[in-house]
Amino acid sequence: MEFFDFHHHKKYIRDGIYNLDIEQIPPDSLYSIGIHPHDIDINNIDHQLSWIKNMMFENCFAIGECGLDSLISIDQKIQEYVFLKQINISNEVKKPVIIHCVRKFYEVISLKKKAEQAMIIHGFNKKRKIAEDLLANNFYLSFGKAVLYNLSLQDILKSTPLDKFFLETDNEDFKIEELYLKVSELKEISLEDLNEQILENLHTIQNG
Repeated sequence: MEFFDFHHHKKYIRDGIYNLDIEQIPPDSLYSIGIHPHDIDINNIDHQLSWIKNMMFENCFAIGECGLDSLISIDQKIQEYVFLKQINISNEVKKPVIIHCVRKFYEVISLKKKAEQAMIIHGFNKKRKIAEDLLANNFYLSFGKAVLYNLSLQDILKSTPLDKFFLETDNEDFKIEELYLKVSELKEISLEDLNEQILENLHTIQNG
């Protein structure tokens, strides 16, 4: 059985969404394209945004990862400007948004009203209250390696609706199958049913 890896950084993984780094050439498999907050070039923002639009090929599944990060030096207003520009692109091309967020969840929630497409928080690893508030605002959550050992995160995943999450390796070195096995156990459903549900969720966000 093939297991879909919602967000990864390894070009050799075919069954998933490859996170394209800034100024890279897209692969011939599914990918997402965006300006990560860390990669914002304040002197070349227009060029970076043009790059996104010019690399929007058939295999582009989503815009991202993009978002807000409180731990980097780039001014918050600039981050919000670039994030909003990418939300607007996602609205134009009708593709979901994969979000990087560090300690700015409520700012991201406040910007949700600008989005017409699905928004997915990748690498979710925060407290229950944040998860509940994100889900209440119709975000999807993508979980990674931490689910294998973090008991509080396992508890959050147990109560996350089946139609509201994805599974990913991100840049961690482990097999996505391990995560699917753990989640099927936590959710008390078969691997086959879990796999089918994830694919259904993908279809939902792809088709608005």
